[in-house]
Amino acid sequence: MSPDVNDPGFRAVTFDEIADAYTEQISGLVDGGADILLMETIFDTLNAKAAIYAINTYFQQAGKERLPLMISGTITDASGRTLSGQTLEAFYISVMHAEPLSIGLNCSLGGNEMRPYIEELSELATCYISCYPNAGLPNAMGEYDEQPKMTAEIVKDFAQQGWVNIVGGCCGTTPDHIREIAKAVRELTPRKLNAKIEATA
Repeated sequence: MSPDVNDPGFRAVTFDEIADAYTEQISGLVDGGADILLMETIFDTLNAKAAIYAINTYFQQAGKERLPLMISGTITDASGRTLSGQTLEAFYISVMHAEPLSIGLNCSLGGNEMRPYIEELSELATCYISCYPNAGLPNAMGEYDEQPKMTAEIVKDFAQQGWVNIVGGCCGTTPDHIREIAKAVRELTPRKLNAKIEATA
C-alpha cells in the first residue's frame, strides 16, 4: 500500500521485488511437499498479481505442472471494497486470469457482515468459492466473542443457500469453531455452477 496519502499509486517496493519474495515462498512450499497454493487475505490486487506472476513463472521455469491455486480476498468494511479500494467484482475480474481452483473471502469481517459479499461472489464466480470468516467482529479489547455454534450457524446458512464449496474460520476461530462448522455443513450439498455461468466459463 502507498505510504503517501497524496499519491495512492506510489509503492515503497517494486513489483519485481514482491514477485521475487513470493517466488522464494513458492519454492519452499513446493520443496516441502505442498499440494495446493493459497493466496489469502488479499487487500491490494497489485500484490496478488505479483504473486500470480511469481507462481506462473516458477512452474514454467521449473518445468513442473502448476499446483492448484486458491485465491481469497478480504473486504475491509461495509463499503464492500478491499483496502486498496476495489469493489468485489473488480477484485474478481483482476485475478481470474490465474484460473484458480477457488476464489473466496476471509478475514476482516465476521460471517454476518460477510454475507452479502459471499452471495455476490457466488453469482460472479466460475470456480469454487471459499469462505472463512472471523468469529464475529472484535470487541473493545480486540478479542472475539462469537461462540463456535454461532459461527457454524452462519456458515451453514451460506451452504444452504448454495453459495460456498470450501468453508472454515479465520481470526478468533478455534478448533471448536472449525469442529462445529464441519459438523454443520457435513450433510449439505456444495455450491454448483448455474447454467448461465457454465456457458461462459
